[in-house]
Amino acid sequence: MIKTDHTHDPAAQSWVVSANQASSEFPIQNLPFGAFRRRGSDEDARIGVAIGDQILDLRHAAELGRWSADIQALLAPLAQGDLNAFMGQPPAARLALRHALFEALLTGSKQEAALRTALLAQSEAEMLMPCRVGDYTDFYTGIHHATTVGKLFRPDNPLLPNYKWVPIGYHGRSSSIGVSGMAIRRPWGQRKAPDAEAPVFAPSQRLDYELELGAFVAGGNALGEPIGIEKAEQHLFGLSLLNDWSARDIQPWEYQPLGPFLAKNFGTTISPWIVTMEALAPFRCSFERPAEDPQPLAYLDSAQNRAQGAFNIELEVWLQTAAMREGGLPAQRLSQSNFRDAYWTVAQMLTHHASGGCNMSSGDLLGSGTQSGPLPEQGGSLLELSQGGKQALVLANGEQRTFLQDGDTLSLRGRATAPGARSIGFGDCWATLLPARAA
Repeated sequence: MIKTDHTHDPAAQSWVVSANQASSEFPIQNLPFGAFRRRGSDEDARIGVAIGDQILDLRHAAELGRWSADIQALLAPLAQGDLNAFMGQPPAARLALRHALFEALLTGSKQEAALRTALLAQSEAEMLMPCRVGDYTDFYTGIHHATTVGKLFRPDNPLLPNYKWVPIGYHGRSSSIGVSGMAIRRPWGQRKAPDAEAPVFAPSQRLDYELELGAFVAGGNALGEPIGIEKAEQHLFGLSLLNDWSARDIQPWEYQPLGPFLAKNFGTTISPWIVTMEALAPFRCSFERPAEDPQPLAYLDSAQNRAQGAFNIELEVWLQTAAMREGGLPAQRLSQSNFRDAYWTVAQMLTHHASGGCNMSSGDLLGSGTQSGPLPEQGGSLLELSQGGKQALVLANGEQRTFLQDGDTLSLRGRATAPGARSIGFGDCWATLLPARAA
């Protein structure tokens, strides 16, 4: 398990002044990785580290900074724009680079003069996919979401018998994952009304979002070789926000018996920065099950996972309609929840995924499933907040929503907090819904 060290000192400050502001998501205690290019250019993707409102361009940093031979070797793939290669490094190597970057960006660093020219304002950058995502699997770890949605369809039996025993998941499409700022096109698909004799092929009318976190794999395993729960943390690189867009009227017709298909594969949005597991060390908390619930089977259980397997990450959903933008009105918060309420940890997700010998690779993405809170107003999707479309949400400007409408911009936000620690963020995860393509 990754431990806290001097890079988490809440008093530490950077010579990048904007990183020291209390509102900054990217203080020196964070140092997340992302990919970018200068806005308006056609240059190749570059890997950078967010610091305040700036990006430290690691290609320039590798050229301009003074680094030990070991650190220079770790910077080499990053300088070439290959985050996946760095993700495959052992945990000790990833930690060593974090230490080196922290020291270089710390107030009073001898690297300041050289590295100032390696900075680019985030406002001048176009953010790209942070790494190559070879495979994507979405889980269902939000028990409050699973219970609420289950009640809509099975009032007397909302949770199926396997839910509390096995981390449920399905394989999604990595090809349709995009970074924050992307546009989402309303999808077409088969949908069937309960009283209709036959389905129709038409645009979805019940387009929804799902508030999730994504976990990126660091270093893989050979085919046929499981990843034990005691080693799972070594194979996790970091977390991002994730919006698993969902067509609720396509989903119920097509998902039986093999699970989600077109209702999910038209788009998934992630935040542009991967917050590393090292940065998240201060925000770990205990993972506990209610005493009356079945405890995890042995292969999914460890003292370490029970003690520190969960994370205290506050999550929010914000909506800005087209009318709000035209009227100069800000986005409105729809709900808030916390990742510590997840029924399974990221280590358990990875362990179960590989338990049958499935080979994971650096950059593989695991979605957490919708993270809702225990209260009705803490739903992580409109399906929950509108009670399946039966109860419209009334927005501050008088508009109503049961599901998303064309022109809506949906944003996810996340912030890790803990007493005595400097809070860190993930950056916005947003996208705007476009109309369906013409027939």
